Amino acid sequence: MNNSDLADHLSSATGSSKADAKKIVDTVFAAIADAAAKGEEISLNGFGKFKVKASPEREGRNPSTGATITIAASKKLSFTPAKAVKDKLNG
Repeated sequence: MNNSDLADHLSSATGSSKADAKKIVDTVFAAIADAAAKGEEISLNGFGKFKVKASPEREGRNPSTGATITIAASKKLSFTPAKAVKDKLNG
């Protein structure tokens, strides 16, 4: 499922236009991305939590040469599903 599919589903479920549904989907994802960029935790009841996790700088190897390289520190967005979602996935 992609953004368009999600907007189509939202449109048919609510009776709104596809254009309005697409704006809503895009706005929700933009709000999640903005909150994550600020380092905030996003908690969606019944769905799960998005958290920003810091990955420290570390050493790695270049696979083609075997040379040691430094991998820069970065931030990652992780998702932890809610119990209801886990239960739905596992039957």
